[in-house]
Amino acid sequence: MSISDKDTDQFVIISSDREISVDMNRKPSVGDSGPTDGPPKTPASLKYVSLVLLTLQNALLILVMRYVRTREGEMFVATSAVIMSELFKFLTCLVIILIQEGSVKAWLNLLYQDIFMEPLDCLKVCVPSLIYVLQNNLLYVAVSNLDAATYQVTYQLKILTTAIFSVLMLKKVLSGQQWVSLVILFVGVAIVQLQPEAKATVSTEQSPIKGLVAVIISCFMSGFAGVYFEKILKGTRQSVWLRNIQLGFLGVIIGAITMWAKDGDTVSEKGFFNGYDGVVWFVVCLQSFGGLLVAMVVKYADNILKGFATSAAIILSCIASVYFFEFQLSLQFIVGAALVMTALYTYSKFVPTAPLPYTVTRKM
Repeated sequence: MSISDKDTDQFVIISSDREISVDMNRKPSVGDSGPTDGPPKTPASLKYVSLVLLTLQNALLILVMRYVRTREGEMFVATSAVIMSELFKFLTCLVIILIQEGSVKAWLNLLYQDIFMEPLDCLKVCVPSLIYVLQNNLLYVAVSNLDAATYQVTYQLKILTTAIFSVLMLKKVLSGQQWVSLVILFVGVAIVQLQPEAKATVSTEQSPIKGLVAVIISCFMSGFAGVYFEKILKGTRQSVWLRNIQLGFLGVIIGAITMWAKDGDTVSEKGFFNGYDGVVWFVVCLQSFGGLLVAMVVKYADNILKGFATSAAIILSCIASVYFFEFQLSLQFIVGAALVMTALYTYSKFVPTAPLPYTVTRKM
């Protein structure tokens, strides 16, 4: 934005749909919400609370999930936990929209108009809903066969897959530094996977190859589903919370079909909630509310701080794995994890600058 005449007292801001006259000599009054005041500032407490919560959620989810999948005792059915996570997400978003609408009548009217009256629109969400359910089931396979620290580092490949799908499907432009960051990310993950196999004591059989394949497939699913969902959000008027209601509802249905196809006999014999205890319910809640925490960080913080939260979660997972799962930190793992965290920071920092939405010209 540039101004060519210092003596000009009035200008016209020209945007795509309107023309606004601005008096440069006008002094702002008390309570004026005009352009001189700028956007409202986000309370620092909300910013850092959301970041701390996201960091803890990222670290705790994998650590606790790893614990419940490798401990002794009756094992719960993972597909049933995925269904409960989708159900919790569905109910939580219903409550959020109810609060936003302010009354039950307005809430019911919104749901009726945007969901029941537009069944074809809901079909758009079937693809990401199916992928997210399969991805969450693969997550249980991965943490059952990989230690928490290795999983946390390897799963960051989802940034690479998301970037690729964003370029292909949304025509996004990445900066040169971001492409370098993606290369560093890939190298870091490869170094971690080449480390000597850790000899941690667990109560179940493990297959690192099976876990690695599950993570890689999950990363591709996460990248495609995330970009597809973003494309849906940008192409329609529905809010992200309404779309999450659709995702959750369809997720419960798809999850139930998956459960009966994979674990139908086990559920029929032992019951849906067999093996559930307080720790399993904690995992279900962590998985359900993770997306809400990401939304908080996007709203109250930014992508750079979100990258820091992910890096901090990796560090916490490594420390906790050493103390609770007898994980042995090798030099290769430390170097690889450091490269991944560096890539996370640089990828978030060097985002291409968006063009200004308007220009300022001198009024004739």
